[in-house]
Amino acid sequence: MSETADWLKTLGMSEYAERFADNDIGASVLRDLTDQDLTDQDLKVIGVALGHRRKLLRAIAETVASTTPQATAASEPEPRDDAERRQLTVDGAVGQARPRAAGHHRGLSKMP
Repeated sequence: MSETADWLKTLGMSEYAERFADNDIGASVLRDLTDQDLTDQDLKVIGVALGHRRKLLRAIAETVASTTPQATAASEPEPRDDAERRQLTVDGAVGQARPRAAGHHRGLSKMP
């Protein structure tokens, strides 16, 4: 029995296994589905009853949701390199920083 037939059996719809096989809807197709890939109309075309179409579409949506990686609030933020940088002038003494005085030009200060 194929994976698709097994999946349909777990949903209680094993009667559609042959229709899925006839339409090349196999395990690889089901694994890569998004909720937009297999529509209600598609299922209707292959002869799936309305109630079963709804049940299949819900099962597909749940499968897609459970296999899609979701960001959690506890996850670490990605490192960024867009921090604001400002120039600081260090005047004479080690560890003592002062803002530039008005009229003070780089490289033109007088030494005492």
